Amino acid sequence: MKLVKLNQAEAFANGDKCKVVEYPLEDKDINCATAVLTGRYPDKGYCVNEECKELIYVIEGKGTLNKKEEIIQFEKGDVILIEKGEKYYWDANCRIVMPCTPAWYPEQHKFINE
Repeated sequence: MKLVKLNQAEAFANGDKCKVVEYPLEDKDINCATAVLTGRYPDKGYCVNEECKELIYVIEGKGTLNKKEEIIQFEKGDVILIEKGEKYYWDANCRIVMPCTPAWYPEQHKFINE
């Protein structure tokens, strides 16, 4: 068992509209972060996670998760599963929690300008 306190977490920004707090579990199979989204992310095109699935729980707010062929509307209390390799962008004002498996790392997160 492992407990990670908020004061042990690392805050960073993925741009002006995506602020993240990452909890250092130091486990290659799973990790967890929270994020606050305040508009479109990424600013243009799509992003993709090449190695992990992300399970999103919407703590507060609402928005859309946009794929090429589908727009998913979500709100507080909803859960979204983003599969490995799915291209998407957010258009939202929300706070979310995101466990990822295997553990998320920056090198596998890509931006695609399509």
